[in-house]
Amino acid sequence: MNKGLKPGRRRVKFGEVVRLSKARCADPLAEGIERYVGLEHLEPGDLRIRRWGNVADGVTFTSVFQPGQVLFGKRRAYQRKVAVADFSGVCSGDIYVLESLDASVLLPELLPFICQTDAFFEHAVGTSAGSLSPRTNWTSLAGFEFALPPMEEQRRLVAILQGYMDTLGALQNLEASARVLRKSLLFDRAEAIRKYNTVNLESVVADGRPITYGIVKPGLPYKGGIPVIKVRDFPDGVVIEGDLLLTSPEIEKDYRRSRLLPGDLLFSIRGTVGRMAFVPDTLEGAQITQDTARLTISSNFDPRYVRYMLESPNAVSQVKANTMGLAVQGINLADLRKVTIPSCDLDQQVELANELDGISQGICSVITRKIDTLLQFAAARQDMLKGAVDV
Repeated sequence: MNKGLKPGRRRVKFGEVVRLSKARCADPLAEGIERYVGLEHLEPGDLRIRRWGNVADGVTFTSVFQPGQVLFGKRRAYQRKVAVADFSGVCSGDIYVLESLDASVLLPELLPFICQTDAFFEHAVGTSAGSLSPRTNWTSLAGFEFALPPMEEQRRLVAILQGYMDTLGALQNLEASARVLRKSLLFDRAEAIRKYNTVNLESVVADGRPITYGIVKPGLPYKGGIPVIKVRDFPDGVVIEGDLLLTSPEIEKDYRRSRLLPGDLLFSIRGTVGRMAFVPDTLEGAQITQDTARLTISSNFDPRYVRYMLESPNAVSQVKANTMGLAVQGINLADLRKVTIPSCDLDQQVELANELDGISQGICSVITRKIDTLLQFAAARQDMLKGAVDV
């Protein structure tokens, strides 16, 4: 059974080293329990519990957890919800409360990392039953097998994995601080400039290129046709070119007014209102849908400056105030054209845009490092179970 494992390791079943807590409390408030945790309070990939509810507001949960115990979401396990409690409370019946059966066999600090591995989640998802709301059960989880390291190696593993956690925490704090700095700088500069001069969006676009939306019905995918950018194609401020709809030349011809030029600013006007992205050089001559407006910025304005000003609190408030609809929200072009932004000379625009770009690039660098750290963290957890890599 232990053939091929590193010396000192042995293959065990999860239920041989982990206990499912069955502590219950019929009246949490009467017993002095103040907080409760539901599945909605657990964030995928985050071992910290950062949100909770107040028992005093009313709750029917009876499963009790204590600091140090691991909370695992058994419903829709593919959501990867695992956390370590740092306070006592009650939790949803869709959450298992887990703990080490014997701290001299399995370090309690190692348990949450085991529960975060791909192998464990794959086992949980593979043993879940139900169509709309699949759940795994304890019997199935208890049968999960992994290579248990000796105690000294467990201690080293915890130190290494905790190091990844600390690094990720520091990167998250750095990213949050940088975003606050960018938002604060943008607000301060925009408000200072706004005191002296503002212009509406209609006056910042190039002559002969009025703000307009695109094709109402692009039609079915057309092989070799003209690319059409939809709102979902620029989810994070950059156009994703891999899977754009292609419309026929005949349909596109009727919408010549909305053909795109490199550097055009896209602004979503339906659904997720206010999402923006610049058109890359590779999509010159492409089209947009009726859910997106196109702004070709005049030579008197830095396009980056215009985009940043549209992200300023005042501009965002104007857009929100003119956004209508219940099922699908949207802003019409007439109202969008009237949105005002602060105006200053071109040199000042470039200076501010460069300053904000510097912060934005720093944020991107932090995000890249965070992704790399997450990948290394995941690989370290997985190798930990297989016993494939020396520590």
